[in-house]
Amino acid sequence: MLMLILNVIYVLIAVSMIALILMQRGAGAAAGSGFGAGASGTVFGARGASNFLSKSTKWLAVAFFAISLFMAWYATHGARPVDQGLGVMSSHDAAPAAPAGEMTQALPQAPATTAVPSAPVEQAPVQQAPAVEQAPAEQAASAHEESGAEPSQKH
Repeated sequence: MLMLILNVIYVLIAVSMIALILMQRGAGAAAGSGFGAGASGTVFGARGASNFLSKSTKWLAVAFFAISLFMAWYATHGARPVDQGLGVMSSHDAAPAAPAGEMTQALPQAPATTAVPSAPVEQAPVQQAPAVEQAPAEQAASAHEESGAEPSQKH
């Protein structure tokens, strides 16, 4: 319940800090006062608006960081007691850890069977391939090589 309330306050502070930072004038806003825009920032007084906004932003930032630090501390120290009630699992003894890469129990082995049924294999009848005749172009080339003549080149 405490963390829920703190989270809501945390978000509200963050949103209000964003709004206050966006409402403030930057450092370059005072540069226009030399050109006749000096009286435009006197709605809250001569320096009243900048002091109010900067002081509000400062205290919201302090609260923001304080809540952040408290929630971090609470999450590490006060969130859970040392002796956790695990219900059924608290009565179970923890198994000793096995060294890395080693198994604690042997794997079940598949039954060893040597008689593997196989389908009967029939030999396909082997046929002799018919003799391949040479193409006419190949016959002419082989005859030309046998005669020893150089092939003529056309230009």
